[in-house]
Amino acid sequence: MPDGSMTAKRQEIALLRRIEERILWLASWTIHNANHLRESRDGLKVGGHQASCASMTTLMTALYMKALRPQDRVAVKPHASPVFHAIQHLFGRQSLDNLKRFRSLGGAQSYPSRTKDVDDVDFSTGSVGLGVAMTAFASLAQDYLAARGAVKPEAMGRMISLLGDAELDEGNIYEALIEACKHDVRNTWWIVDYNRQSLDATTQDRMFTRYGEIFEAAGWTVETLKWSRRQRDAFSRPGGEALRTWIETAPNDLYSALTYQGGAAWRERLNADLADHADTLALIASYKDIDLAELMTELGGHCLETLLEAFERASHDDAPRFFIAYTVKGLRLPFQGHKDNHSGLMTPTQIAELRQRLGVVEGEEWDPLSGLSSAERTALKGLIARAPFAADVQRQHVAPAIPTPSADELLEAVAGGGEQSTQAAFGKVMFEISRRSDEFSGRVVTTSPDVTVSTNLGGFVNRRGVFHRRAHEDVFKRRRIPSAQVWSMVETGQHIELGIAENNLFIVLAALGLTAPLFGERLFPVGTLYDPFIARGLDALNYACYQDARFLLVATPSGLTLAPEGGAHQSINGPVIGMAQPGLDTYEPAYADETAVLMARAFERIQDPDGASTYLRLSTRVIAQPERADDAWRQGTIDGAYWLRPPAPGARLALVFSGALAPEALAAFEALSEDMPEAGLLAVTSADVLHRDWTRGGRARWTGEGAQNPPGASTIETLLSTLDRDAGLVTLTDGSPLALSWLGSVRGQRVRALGLETFGQSGDLPDLYARYRLDADAVLDACADLLA
Repeated sequence: MPDGSMTAKRQEIALLRRIEERILWLASWTIHNANHLRESRDGLKVGGHQASCASMTTLMTALYMKALRPQDRVAVKPHASPVFHAIQHLFGRQSLDNLKRFRSLGGAQSYPSRTKDVDDVDFSTGSVGLGVAMTAFASLAQDYLAARGAVKPEAMGRMISLLGDAELDEGNIYEALIEACKHDVRNTWWIVDYNRQSLDATTQDRMFTRYGEIFEAAGWTVETLKWSRRQRDAFSRPGGEALRTWIETAPNDLYSALTYQGGAAWRERLNADLADHADTLALIASYKDIDLAELMTELGGHCLETLLEAFERASHDDAPRFFIAYTVKGLRLPFQGHKDNHSGLMTPTQIAELRQRLGVVEGEEWDPLSGLSSAERTALKGLIARAPFAADVQRQHVAPAIPTPSADELLEAVAGGGEQSTQAAFGKVMFEISRRSDEFSGRVVTTSPDVTVSTNLGGFVNRRGVFHRRAHEDVFKRRRIPSAQVWSMVETGQHIELGIAENNLFIVLAALGLTAPLFGERLFPVGTLYDPFIARGLDALNYACYQDARFLLVATPSGLTLAPEGGAHQSINGPVIGMAQPGLDTYEPAYADETAVLMARAFERIQDPDGASTYLRLSTRVIAQPERADDAWRQGTIDGAYWLRPPAPGARLALVFSGALAPEALAAFEALSEDMPEAGLLAVTSADVLHRDWTRGGRARWTGEGAQNPPGASTIETLLSTLDRDAGLVTLTDGSPLALSWLGSVRGQRVRALGLETFGQSGDLPDLYARYRLDADAVLDACADLLA
């Protein structure tokens, strides 16, 4: 007779299976309702991936009902969103109304979203691969805080990603894996739903061996969860080893096809292939068709015992884990295993059959415990309530505000006038921050993809050190070899050095920029990279902003002004990328004092409830600094523009410039002033902020928004109103002319927009500016064209 503990375990497994069935049902019904029952006003397919949900249901049941603790964080496979929302509904964290409005306005989101879902989403997912990498860097961020005592040992959580096997084709996963290895990342689980199907077809055979080798080489513990308890029991019987070998060697496409066809097809093929194994044929004959199909398809990822045992083993240390959980895509649904099932939807007849098979009463489809006895309901509710993850613990935090340095304080670092570049000004401000001993300076963390020195972060790192969980001595320093970089690698270091992978930079910034809501500790992340390479990590930058992560991004050097480096290093579309990216304030200062003011503003925006991240596009070009008559320019710098040389009322012409081309704009303006002394010179520090302010004001007037407090004229409307209605504007920027060409729409004024529209080449500034029409002569030619 089994002892009491074994009996209790079996009873718990039986209850978990019942919960798992109801999670599968609720996820499937949520999708069915959205596609077949809810009113469709546009005729579009709503979608929802019932097959992908079915392959993840057992995994997620084991995690959320038993293995997860409140401090653990999960990036849910995007297509398993309905399963996540169903589980959250069982925990009382997702409303029935939101399930009914799945994929409609205000309802549960198609893919888990930190900013749009109301239930407890840890990491947004959707663009595959990024959520996976996010968990590794969230673990790094947790270690960074733990080294400072901000996360206690007992509060350390596991950062877990649930991912599909096709997701492993994403290159950014391996970039993150390499970086995780360098930083000795721990407390990270990546759990692969290995169903051997992608969106288009079945995946390549036996790739799991390669995946395991890759992760083992990176120092991860690899666990392959291939067989269920039912299968292991069958393999132990006479003839079982041959059956196991057959499954091991079966091509993925054959296995999937037989899974779709069912028990009779399994029997026919197995009897043919194993005709020389009498014991195996007898074993196969002992199963009815339906039972044989279950035996062949209930793999390790669908076995609660197998999963719970694996998760329990992994809970005893903090080593990074890579689980390969074998599953069947669409298991228990009518299109299980079919290669076209990714976007498949059950018909009303098929969903009714599933409802009947799972014992859900017709008309009670939204009740996850429908059809159960009173005793079963009580038992299941008790099991759900006892789940560690269901504890009433605050998991999303609001960090207290930290006083940040004022603009006046940061301006002191760049005082002195003369000639400076905006990149050098950034370095001076960061060095000044490194000298401070206040709470803010201790919460600044910098990072860069192997361009720390060349983006002027070296001074900060010299004083604050490089973070690593295990201290490393500076061999050059110990051996008295002179070096400008005195980088101590210690647990309290405040710089995270990365390899050359821009995706990793942006995901690190996402993780560091979310420490306030995730861990209750605010950090002020500052990341630097070369401006042309923003595009290499653009998906990850968008991912960071989509989650409302907060950071300061400094991209430098920028534009054609990086003359000797040639076209591959001369950015064109940076300003337009910044303008188009939600959640990111994009600025391109021309002067050192503007840079200091904008950095102070960026640190404020990081912790403002309605704030955002900031992107500063800087330059290495050294230019003369202006003499300021007053402080009026400061607010203009933040608002996006100010008159460096104010026009006379009714002036017929103004020059408009951004960033490092200030000398050319000034030279053209001085030449123009002899004939048109009334003209103006407008310094634009942010086409992004100007454009957003202008369009917001227009929307408010058109839609009646803000009727109680009508908006005044936008900043750019006010600035341009000084000019004549028919005035001309010549715009100049070291990037796409699109960034400023829209200014003519503000008041209907004519525009000649100068900027980069082709790839550059190596050269010096006079040659390149003349070749690409960014010099003072080009500005004057454009003025003549407007005034002709």
